[in-house]
Amino acid sequence: MMDNLLTNVQILEPLSPCGHGGSPAVTPGNETKLHICSGGLVGVQKLARKPSLGKFLFQKKSFIKFCGFHRQWLKVTVQNQSGAMEVDQEQNHDVEDDPFLRFVDYSISVLSPVDDEDVVDEESSRPAWSWVAGRIIKTCKAYSSGVTPAILLSELSQAWAENLRGGYSKKKRPECIDQLQKKHKRGKLPNTVTIDSIYEKNFLSLTNVLEVVIVDAFLLPGTNFYMLTLGDFWSSNTIDLYLHRRFYDLADLKNGILRKGREIFLTGCYLRTTSRGSGRLRLLPTEYLLIILDEDEDDDAMLLAAQFCSDSLSSVSVDAGISYSLYARIESIGCLEIQGKFGSLQRKQITLVDNDNFRVKFVLWGDQIMLANLFSVGSWLALDRPFVSTCIEMDSSEEICLEYGSVTQLYMVPFIRHEEQVSVASTQNHYQGSKVLTAVDPSQGPKVSQVTLPCDSRGAIDFSSYPFRLFAGDLRDKMTSISIYGTVTDIKTTNNQESIFLLRIQDPTGEIWAKLHFLKSWSLGKLSIGHTVYIAGLTCSMTKHKSIEVSWHEKEGGSFFVNLSCLPALLNSSCLHKSSALSDLSVSPKTSNTHVCRIWLENIEPCDVNLRYCHSSCGHVVTKKRGSHCSFCGCECDDVIHSFHLKVTIADDTGKVIAWCTDHTATELLQISPDEFYNLPEEEQIMYPSSLEHERFIVALVNSGSADNVSNWEITQALKSD
Repeated sequence: MMDNLLTNVQILEPLSPCGHGGSPAVTPGNETKLHICSGGLVGVQKLARKPSLGKFLFQKKSFIKFCGFHRQWLKVTVQNQSGAMEVDQEQNHDVEDDPFLRFVDYSISVLSPVDDEDVVDEESSRPAWSWVAGRIIKTCKAYSSGVTPAILLSELSQAWAENLRGGYSKKKRPECIDQLQKKHKRGKLPNTVTIDSIYEKNFLSLTNVLEVVIVDAFLLPGTNFYMLTLGDFWSSNTIDLYLHRRFYDLADLKNGILRKGREIFLTGCYLRTTSRGSGRLRLLPTEYLLIILDEDEDDDAMLLAAQFCSDSLSSVSVDAGISYSLYARIESIGCLEIQGKFGSLQRKQITLVDNDNFRVKFVLWGDQIMLANLFSVGSWLALDRPFVSTCIEMDSSEEICLEYGSVTQLYMVPFIRHEEQVSVASTQNHYQGSKVLTAVDPSQGPKVSQVTLPCDSRGAIDFSSYPFRLFAGDLRDKMTSISIYGTVTDIKTTNNQESIFLLRIQDPTGEIWAKLHFLKSWSLGKLSIGHTVYIAGLTCSMTKHKSIEVSWHEKEGGSFFVNLSCLPALLNSSCLHKSSALSDLSVSPKTSNTHVCRIWLENIEPCDVNLRYCHSSCGHVVTKKRGSHCSFCGCECDDVIHSFHLKVTIADDTGKVIAWCTDHTATELLQISPDEFYNLPEEEQIMYPSSLEHERFIVALVNSGSADNVSNWEITQALKSD
């Protein structure tokens, strides 16, 4: 804590000696100097702050030592160069009201402790806000019965340590790697693992990617087997690879391209872990090897010009006996497709486009789909002797396509993601507490005003590593990998066959409409107004009407959607929720938080227990006329289940509330399945609800805004309590 944190203070409320009453020690209107020292200010936490107004709130449990007296609350006006700024007790911001957000910030402070928490720069090891939030949610999904701070922090620390091990390692690294590292500006591919991690875990998945540099190439003594010793930019260890025979013509020890200093990408590798012989780990031969070229290197530029610039995509035909060497940019990487009568054949399509804007599909089959893990959109792919065939398109027309044949060899000039300086948005200064503009003294100035973020091949800025929480008010054109945390205020279908839904999400800075694209139909489960959601993988773009469009695609890399109001772990995780009394709901009826309350069932009228058909994918009502039609998804569905719709009066020691619930929550409260209830005799159906009165539960409540015309309060989760 810094001395002289506040100066030139005008007292606005009287200060009495330690609550003893009597005449105030200091009266309103007096101006004096207030020195807040490390010994005199204990546990003070800045809660609500608005830099534009200069408002701060000191935590109640803290105390300020002033003239030998203590008092819990101090209301002052701070004078500075820009004029008076009122320091006042103010309604806490949602970060402080929301235990989940508070725990995210706490976790970041644990993972990235610094002496001056205001300092965030490019060299700091501070995790991205979205990374921490996503990890916490994924851990909660893995531990559905509940989590503790110890569990969450343990999982986060382990994952973050793995991340940090991805930093450059200089210990015992070969010189040829040091030379290449100076101009290495690429980000790692999503499935990349390091050589050090292979030795630590003694394990390597077939889908893992190795981005490596050849440290040595040699023949295994007494054989004609080529071996490559491989290192990477992040490891101090090296590992040997038995080279697959399809690459032997590239491995000549004098003139081969697979020589010391060459970068290559590998996948589909098996690990030899036997303890016989040398006992060292080795990689068994793989067909899925990609040679990395650098256009700034003379040898590589000459290779591209001599071998890959004479053929164009438009000249490719299926004529037998003709081989091609092609050079094209990777425009897109398609989703995995399942084909064949028994769904056993996998396919993935990569769209290639050349300088003449001619497009061809590069099709991978079966195990070959692992090759797609080595590719990145925007990179240039050189294909030597691809297999040429035809494929049937959706309109039944035939098109020329390329395949990875038995003699095909691949080279790639990777796309280098340029970086761009991004100003920290005003909302960050407003809501990020002490993380951005924490100085009360304006002469200290902001510690962070810009961060450096990578751009993709289209020039859009990737915010996946952005250190702060993004808000609706921050969204602009050409932003990708955005994560938003907020409350659902509306859901709409687009009345078309493209499986697109519109979701309106609100946070403290405003609202956004997100366009959600699904492969077939809605697949996120039940979602209602008032639910708190976390959505990652959003992209912003400008429409032709000059407005911002926010979109989300279900199967895009990094796409993630979680309804926190329905997260099973929430009820048993005290670190992620704040226990409320029912009387609290009337005090703040419009709060966006999910309230967790301990209640008993006061009354359930038999007429308020309703059975209906619903669509299991979305939880909405299905009408059974000619088939089963979902009113929400607008589709004919076969995954139809019986479901409850329940209206119930709940109570605790502070009051009563009428609430409603559906599906699994109603089943938990009624302690009987819809099918079992349906099979009861009519008399027992009438009597059954009264038998549940005074049963105790822990429930999660959200303000649904009377979405079902029954009550403002929806019970999203329930758990039987003793």
